[in-house]
Amino acid sequence: MQLTASVDTEALAHAHRRLGWRVYGSNHPAAQLSLAQAVLAYREEYLVERGFGRLKGKPLSLTPLYLESDARVTGLLRVLLIALRVLCLLEFSVRRQLHAKGEKLADIYPGNPKRATARPTTDMMLRAFDGITLTLLEQAGQISVYLTPLSAVQQRILHLLGLSPKIYLRLAQHSSKPLLKMSEP
Repeated sequence: MQLTASVDTEALAHAHRRLGWRVYGSNHPAAQLSLAQAVLAYREEYLVERGFGRLKGKPLSLTPLYLESDARVTGLLRVLLIALRVLCLLEFSVRRQLHAKGEKLADIYPGNPKRATARPTTDMMLRAFDGITLTLLEQAGQISVYLTPLSAVQQRILHLLGLSPKIYLRLAQHSSKPLLKMSEP
């Protein structure tokens, strides 16, 4: 049995045309910034479009809706933009802490607890807090409060944000007091 190979030049040329190309421009001289460094700097840049993508996707979910007044539309957009800034700040703060310590955050990828990253997204970190429940149980006028304990990764995320887990525990202490007094009909 004999095997031969040949290059289909037309198919190869077509594939090359479809690969695309990028132009990298910089005001730094080549002596200061090599092509490899420029590519890495480009990949790490802040992308404004990512924020708009977050507004349209989860967790902010700006979806088409009907509001009667321009003031309400403006108000809704302002609240969502504040939420977007909070998401970006959380992400930036955790990434900065991880970079300063030269560490990575593990156990935030569903189904892959050993996978770690030095650049976690806010969405991934918030997903780590799924399943937390606060249960208030009233029996014979006595209110009992049950709060899901924090996992190790949840405690680590709070620590990276500069927050004490005691804040979480205070939630159980203060949750037995009603936030709103409901009047009975």
